[in-house]
Amino acid sequence: QHDAYINALKTCGLEVTILQEAEQFPDSVFMEDVALLTPKVAIITRPGAHSRLGEELLVKPVVETFYKKVEAIESPGTVEAGDIMMAGNHFFIGLSERTNRTGAEQLIMILGKYGHTGSVVELWDLLHLKTGCSYIENNVMVVANSLAESEEFKCFDKLRVDDNESYAANCVWINGHVLVPYGNPKISGKIKKAGYEVIELDMSEFRKLDGGLSCLSLRF
Repeated sequence: QHDAYINALKTCGLEVTILQEAEQFPDSVFMEDVALLTPKVAIITRPGAHSRLGEELLVKPVVETFYKKVEAIESPGTVEAGDIMMAGNHFFIGLSERTNRTGAEQLIMILGKYGHTGSVVELWDLLHLKTGCSYIENNVMVVANSLAESEEFKCFDKLRVDDNESYAANCVWINGHVLVPYGNPKISGKIKKAGYEVIELDMSEFRKLDGGLSCLSLRF
């Protein structure tokens, strides 16, 4: 399944750098959480799960090969980038068990230094913000019912995900394509109807650990 994911990224026109596995960090395949890569700056996060502290140190030197500007979240702040959704120049930051308000405030301050903006979204029943929503460009958001009525997202055109397909709220836009978990025909159909090319991927193994499509890579 991971090989198929890598092939899909390449199909979308991306160059892929594959890092050496880190067996001491069982969650490290979900590498999106340990860095936020923006157009102007890379921000090394600080995971909210204690077992993941240290993953960010493995990723930092790799990120530094691509970015001249690298900043970091500091204790007592915690941020996992699965809680961060970029929509144009604005970054929505979910407040969750993994991302606290101190971390979010640090992140907004760093983003502001580079001309970006950020705001917080209160979460109640989601692991991460992007568990429940994904921005797929052109002012379109794929969104689970739990977030569909959020005031923060009122200006977006929404493709609502049925409750029985809620896992597919986490999808990924790349160069006009949208990666969608296999087995969710309703939302896949809505995305196709909206004009996107859909690539479906089997995510059954990653779903067992609450991991989604966006979790598996850092994209920039």
